[in-house]
Amino acid sequence: MSDLTPTRTADLVDVRGLVKTFPQRNAWGRTTGTTRAVDGIDLTIRRGETLALVGESGSGKSTLGRCILQMDEPTSGTVTYEGVDLTALPRAKRAPYHRSMQVIFQDPFSSLNPHRTALQNVMEPLTVLAPDSDPRPRAIEALAAVGIDGDAVNRRPRAFSGGQRQRIVIARAIAVRPGFVVCDEPLSALDMSIQAQVTDLLLRLQRELELTYLFISHDLSVVREIATRTAVMNRGRIVELGPTAEVFASPHHPYTRHLLDAALSTDPAQARRRLERISARPEPVGLEPDGTALAEVTPGHFVLR
Repeated sequence: MSDLTPTRTADLVDVRGLVKTFPQRNAWGRTTGTTRAVDGIDLTIRRGETLALVGESGSGKSTLGRCILQMDEPTSGTVTYEGVDLTALPRAKRAPYHRSMQVIFQDPFSSLNPHRTALQNVMEPLTVLAPDSDPRPRAIEALAAVGIDGDAVNRRPRAFSGGQRQRIVIARAIAVRPGFVVCDEPLSALDMSIQAQVTDLLLRLQRELELTYLFISHDLSVVREIATRTAVMNRGRIVELGPTAEVFASPHHPYTRHLLDAALSTDPAQARRRLERISARPEPVGLEPDGTALAEVTPGHFVLR
């Protein structure tokens, strides 16, 4: 069997020892050191699930997502997709996987070309990733699936609301018929009422198209509704991982408990103060991960010791 032949297993994505560092530079542009945005991550994403990735800003969530998609080159470690080690492939051979692995970004307006219509925006990746088929029917089908149809497909992004723009971004992602989608804060730029509509849309598309999601978010109320499992990140490491209901009901790591306590507080001022304490440097005692391996505390529920 060729090393490029996909293997259909229960695990769709497998990440091992993933590290991503960025250079630190002083005011004169000279490199003074490195920062580990992702620090030795081991993670498996199961086919058909929604794995949520949560943590404070700067914890490494989006960087991990970009490394899995190969948008950022990992410093070390491996990312395996359907049995194929993407990090070992030359860039020229990664094209088939770019089609199967898509992303929905936070800001729908900057994600779209403002000079092109909704239809043209959705057709664009099809012309690159599926050049052997007519892109127009598939683009129209994808837009209809998210509720954009009729004459609306010929309007430019500025003619749509924020929620409608995000629907167009979602249509562009599903048009190439991927198996895996990284949702990078896809709801944070939307009003509360629109968030619920887009959440329902994502769940419906997942069922109909058999999609697997990595759902990156700071909104734990949404995560609690949408995620099968939840991974909590702190300073580039996963400190807790398990079934979402169990992580929320019985968090084991001190950082997870502080994060849930702050994010789910009904008092916004109190929540803001708690999050500021979590983000402060140095971190409070007990929040800094001091181990390197996750230990299983209950079946399927892991904590960094």
